[in-house]
Amino acid sequence: MTKRDHLPGKLKPISLKGLPNGWHADGGNLYLFVRGNSRNWIFRYVAPDGTRRNMSLGPLRGLTLARARDVARELVIKVKDPVNPIDPMREAQSKRQEEKATEEFKRTFKQCADAFIESKRHGWKNAKHASQWEATLNTYVYPKIGSMAVNEIDTPHIVSVLEPIWHVKSETASRVRSRMENIISWATVSKFREGENPARWRGHLDHIFPPVRKVTAVKHHPALPYHRLPEFITILRKRAGMGARALEFTILTAARSGEVRGATWDEINLNQGTWTIPGSRMKTGKEHRVPLTDAAIELLQALPRVAKNPLVFPGSKNGAPMSDMSLTAVLRRIGEQEITVHGFRSTFRDWSAEQTTYPREACELCLAHTVGDAVERAYRRGDLFDLRKQLMADWASFCSSSNRDINCTHRKN
Repeated sequence: MTKRDHLPGKLKPISLKGLPNGWHADGGNLYLFVRGNSRNWIFRYVAPDGTRRNMSLGPLRGLTLARARDVARELVIKVKDPVNPIDPMREAQSKRQEEKATEEFKRTFKQCADAFIESKRHGWKNAKHASQWEATLNTYVYPKIGSMAVNEIDTPHIVSVLEPIWHVKSETASRVRSRMENIISWATVSKFREGENPARWRGHLDHIFPPVRKVTAVKHHPALPYHRLPEFITILRKRAGMGARALEFTILTAARSGEVRGATWDEINLNQGTWTIPGSRMKTGKEHRVPLTDAAIELLQALPRVAKNPLVFPGSKNGAPMSDMSLTAVLRRIGEQEITVHGFRSTFRDWSAEQTTYPREACELCLAHTVGDAVERAYRRGDLFDLRKQLMADWASFCSSSNRDINCTHRKN
C-alpha cells in the first residue's frame, strides 16, 4: 500500500452514484459502501484496544464527499492521538446515552403530574378523585410551572403558585401544596430530579406561610361554599320579588351585579339563548356574550314586562334600575349575613376549578376576565361561546340539584 492510499482523494464526486456494489476506498480511512441503491460513508479504523471497527458516518444523500472527508480527517486525529487516543464509536455511543439521559431528566412538571395521577388512578376508591386533582392543577399550578422541567423547580416557583391563594382560598391552597409535594416526590423517586422537595411543609414552607387553621382570610367578597349552593337556590326560588329573580339570574349567569341590574330587553335574544352586554357596560370595555341556559331563559320568560321600561329588572321607584343593595337585602332576609352578591362569582370559579375539567380559559371567559397576554388574545379569535354554553349548562344543573355530585359533561372518569 502506497502513501497515496492513506490520503483522501481517490473517489470523484461525479462517479459516486455509478459505483458497483462493494467497498470503495477514498483514502484517509474513508470508504463508500454500496449495496443496491444504498450508499453509505464508513470510517474504518483500529480502536485503541486493537479492535478493527467500521463506523457509519451517514448516507451519501445527506453527506457530500467533501464533508465526509472532513469528518474522517477529524476522527483520524482522535484515534491517533499519542496521549489520549479515543474510540469514536464508543464516544458517539456514550454521547447518545448522555443525551437520552439528559432528555429523560428534563421531564416537565405536567408530564410528571400526568404520570403520577395515572399511577394512582386505579388505587383511588373514588373514580372522580383524579378529575379533582387535574382540575386544581389546571387552574392553579400548570399556568405557573406546568411547562417547567421538574428538576428546575425550586421554592420560589412553589411560592409563586401558593401566594395568590393562600390567604384567600386557604383550604384549596393547602390541597394544591400537598398535591405538588406528592408529584415532586414521585419525580424524585423516578430519578427525574434530585434534592429536597421544595413543596414540603414542615421545616420549609411553614416558615413562609401561616398554618391554614390560623389564616385570617382576606375576603373582599365573601363567597358561599359551592357545596351549599343547591340548598341556597332552593330557598331563593321560594322567595317572590324582582330582587330575588335578579339575584338568581346573577348566579345562573355568573355575571356582575351591575351588569344584571342594568340589563335591557334589547340585549336579550331568547331564541338564540344569548345575552349580549355592550362594552359600555362592561368592566373590560369590550362586548361580552353570555350563554343563557334553559333555567335562565325560563326565569326571563316568567318576568313581567313594564310598559316603556327597557330594563329586565326594574327597581320599584319610577322604573329606575334597582340599587346594588336590593340584591344584598335578599341575602340578608334569607339569613346569609356574611356572603356578598359578588361572591357568587367566586363560588362559580371554585366549583368549575374543583368539580369540572373545563379549560381554565373557558372558566375565566365566563366571568368576562381577560385571559392571556396580548399575543395569546390576538391568536384566539373566538370567545369559546359553545364551550362556555356547555359549562354554564352544567353550572345551572348543579345549582338546581339536590345531589351535589352531578355528572358534568367535562368530567373525566
